[in-house]
Amino acid sequence: MRVSDILKVKGNTLFTVTPDTALTEAVDAMAEHDIGSLVVMEYGDLVGMLTFREIILTLSRNGGSVGTSTIRKIMDDHPLTCTPETDVNEVRRMMLEHHVRYLPVLESRTLMGVISFYDVAKAVVEEQGFENRMLKAYIRDWPEEQEPQQQSGH
Repeated sequence: MRVSDILKVKGNTLFTVTPDTALTEAVDAMAEHDIGSLVVMEYGDLVGMLTFREIILTLSRNGGSVGTSTIRKIMDDHPLTCTPETDVNEVRRMMLEHHVRYLPVLESRTLMGVISFYDVAKAVVEEQGFENRMLKAYIRDWPEEQEPQQQSGH
């Protein structure tokens, strides 16, 4: 299974912001759309990711307030990315190794979507369920084994 398979099922709704978007506006958008990340775009290029991790760090530093800063000041400006052709097992390894929950999907320099740890887990569970159903159907249709025939001897 590849990242493109997950994007086909998930759809391609994207929520993007610019680095100069106010952090309060970004938090409101994330709450409104029930999403854990925003892709930060500038002049058509991916320049960063804003996730709840950066927001929580900001809240901690500011005594519980997001303050008046812009996304540029707190975003991850070197996010890990993948391509539509990346294998899902490789994505799992990348996410675990780098402790990231969201991966922008780029084809050349074009943003194709974002996949989350949840999306990957859901796809793996669904794939395993499909394989399980296929195996059970195969086993149900398994031909009965013939009893070995006795050969008559002298």
